[in-house]
Amino acid sequence: MGRRARQFSLSDADRAELERISRSRTEAKQRVERAKIILGCIDGEAQKLLAERLGTRPTTISKWRGRFAKLGMKGLEDAPRSGKPKRYIGLREKVLKTLETPPPKGQARWDGLSLADVVGAKKSSIYNVLRKDGIHLHRKRSWCVSTDPEFAAKAADIIGLYLQPPTRALVLSVDEKPSIQALSRTTGYVQTSSGKIVRGLKSTYRRNGTLNLFAALNVATGEVVKKTTKTKTRVDFQAFMDEVVRDAAADQEIHVILDNYATHKKNGDWLKAHPNVTFHFTPTSASWLNQIEIWFGILGRKALSDSSFNSTQELAQAIDDFCKVWHEHAHPFVWRKREVRGSQIRNTIVNLLE
Repeated sequence: MGRRARQFSLSDADRAELERISRSRTEAKQRVERAKIILGCIDGEAQKLLAERLGTRPTTISKWRGRFAKLGMKGLEDAPRSGKPKRYIGLREKVLKTLETPPPKGQARWDGLSLADVVGAKKSSIYNVLRKDGIHLHRKRSWCVSTDPEFAAKAADIIGLYLQPPTRALVLSVDEKPSIQALSRTTGYVQTSSGKIVRGLKSTYRRNGTLNLFAALNVATGEVVKKTTKTKTRVDFQAFMDEVVRDAAADQEIHVILDNYATHKKNGDWLKAHPNVTFHFTPTSASWLNQIEIWFGILGRKALSDSSFNSTQELAQAIDDFCKVWHEHAHPFVWRKREVRGSQIRNTIVNLLE
């Protein structure tokens, strides 16, 4: 089991600070690891097991345990290094403050070279600063926040249908995937200059037309009714819905979840002819509430992306084949929405400077 690290006293305030650092997404990763080491030692965890859990060496555990026992919280910091003094004093703060300013004229964003020119440091030093703080200038993420004033009520209505639908009711998630292109191109596997084998696609291709796909997901079973069309007009939508509800009992409640696309609106005459059907619309900019989007994503990855089709007939057949296989193992989705924390969408560079 290995010898246990010698325990030492720790104030409540220091423990709370160590736990905060160990959970932090903005602290330097070295500081996070050191906080976890001290917490493990305080809890009496065996030095060897603690090193294995944290992916480090027992000598590292011993080093920081000794530093902390001697210096307290200051022991988590790097010791002054001997030799030539650092050339760039305050470089990290300069880089972070520069990132808060508009990029140079002619550029949409900062990069390592432009930062080095403005700050007056080597590009390698700039990248060292960015790497330590986990800043990736070339990567990007997007987010969408609904501004619908009725967001809470609409979202609760739809989620309620997922979690506790009315007795004997049929809940359908409906949408269309428009303008799916039938592209023909050479595909295969190629070897890169680094020796890796990857999926290859010829950069040139031929367009062979497009198809529109209507789909209705049975939320309770995962089964999908679909129809491919040349157009996606309101007439096409209503004709598809006729097929979807055709086999349902006249007295069965049918709840249809839709986004706010124009084709889904102004269908009052159709709804009057089908009094057992109720449309539920997602909040604006929140189509992710519609489970059919999950299925479209799977369809795209499994059957459409990186494929080659010589005609729209081949494209339609590929969609048919995917649906047949899907229905062999159809299952309902367990719908979840990951919580978006405020720190994920507010300016994190400012957080690093605090």
